Formats: sequence, structure tokens, C-alpha cells
Amino acid sequence: MITFPNAKINIGLNVVSKRDDGYHNLETIFYPVKLADALELADSDELQFTSSGIEIDGNPENNLVVKAYKLLQEDFKLPPVKFHLHKIIPFGAGLGGGSADAAFALKMLNNHFNLKLSSEKLQQFAAQLGADCPFFIENKPVFATGIGDRFQPLNLDLSEYEILIVKPDISVSTPDAFRNIVPQKPSFNLKEIETLAIEEWQDVIKNDFEKSVFKLYPEIENLNNTLYKIGAVYASMSGSGSAVFGVFRELPENIKSYFLGNLFLFKNI
Repeated sequence: MITFPNAKINIGLNVVSKRDDGYHNLETIFYPVKLADALELADSDELQFTSSGIEIDGNPENNLVVKAYKLLQEDFKLPPVKFHLHKIIPFGAGLGGGSADAAFALKMLNNHFNLKLSSEKLQQFAAQLGADCPFFIENKPVFATGIGDRFQPLNLDLSEYEILIVKPDISVSTPDAFRNIVPQKPSFNLKEIETLAIEEWQDVIKNDFEKSVFKLYPEIENLNNTLYKIGAVYASMSGSGSAVFGVFRELPENIKSYFLGNLFLFKNI
């Protein structure tokens, strides 16, 4: 069995307030894109996890795919399986690649072993693996609040546009991104995005992390500005970075000529 865990982008990201538990309340839009890893599952005599593509650091037992298996195993006494993950979605990008892998592993195991878990139940399991993991169970545009773990369906369709994702050879740590954030109530309610023409997004839809991250890494700001220069109707950093994306009515030719250096480019077409 093989599946393709896809990335997401954040359209707008407001840091609204700091919580008593030390986390922050956020408001953002999660939008799924086609950039995807490949995850294969097969029966095995012992639990195995292998990978290819982008190198995955650390102990395999700490990978979210393995943690997803062990989480379900606690309740269902699953037999051992082998996972192989071909990693395409870059790390440290704000694209949710690890969370997607975990959520898709839960869905694969549910189908493979006929566990008959509902979408709601799968989301409850996913929430134990990461705040944004439940998003990838339904994998549809949502307005997210809380710590990025509470979702409201959103009727947002960008299928007529082309999305270009650019990821520099930089990983942004979450603590660095939060360091200079001053929580505040946003001037625009992201739930009302459907009332705006996409050309208006640039004026009212912001990512609060950009101010601190762009200061630390001017290269990321330069990439974001380049997306506008080559015709994006909207461009932004995704999550806390370091990937930026541009929404285009039509992509220019010879895209690579605009982006020099060690960059990851993906056309969401």
C-alpha cells in the first residue's frame, strides 16, 4: 500500500495572544498543496522504518510515522509492519511535512487493518502527535485557531491559480520565530477571506512571523519580494518559515533564472 502525504501552506498567520501554558493562540488558514512525500506500508515480521530522498536525521523510532503506528498499537495490538518513506517535502520549511506523514500513516493503518476508525477518531489520535496533524486527516482548507489545532471548514479554492514554493537552504527554529513576536488582535478576520479578491490579500493578510524571521534572515525576505517582482498576485512565508510561496495567475518562463543559489522550487500544478 502506498500513499502520498502532501504539504500545506499557511495563508495568513496571526499570533493573537499568549496562553497560560506558554503556547500562543494563533489564527491561520491551512491550505493543502500537491507537493508530497511517498509513504509505503507492507506486512513484516518486525517493525521497520526505512527512508530515501531527503536525508532524515535522528533515530527512526522518533519519526512521527513510527510514533503513529505505536499510538494505534496501544489500542489495537497491531502486527508489525514495514514503512518506507521517500522524503520530498523539505524540513524546517513551515510546510507541515512531518505532520502529514504521521496523519497519512494513521489513515493507511486504519485502512490496511480495517480498524473502522471514523475521521473524527483519527483526528483525535492525530492530535496526540502534533497540533496540525489532524488537519491532514480531512486534508481540506480550514480556518485554524487555538495552537493550530481547532478547525473550521473554509470554502477556498485556488485551483485556477499556480502556486510556486521556494525553500532556501535555511531552517528557522520556532523559538527564534517567536522571540520578537508581540501578540495582538488582527485587523482583518481571516474567516472573511472569501469576501476578498485575491489581489486584495497583500494589503490585509499578513504572517506575523515575517517581521522577526525576515530580520534574522534577509534572504527569505528577498525571495518573498522576488515572487512579487515576477508576477505573484500574493506572496507570503508559510508558517514560521523558511519556505515562501507565490500565487500566480500564470507562472513566468525560466523560473530558475530568478532564483539563484541552493533553493528548492516546486510548482503546485
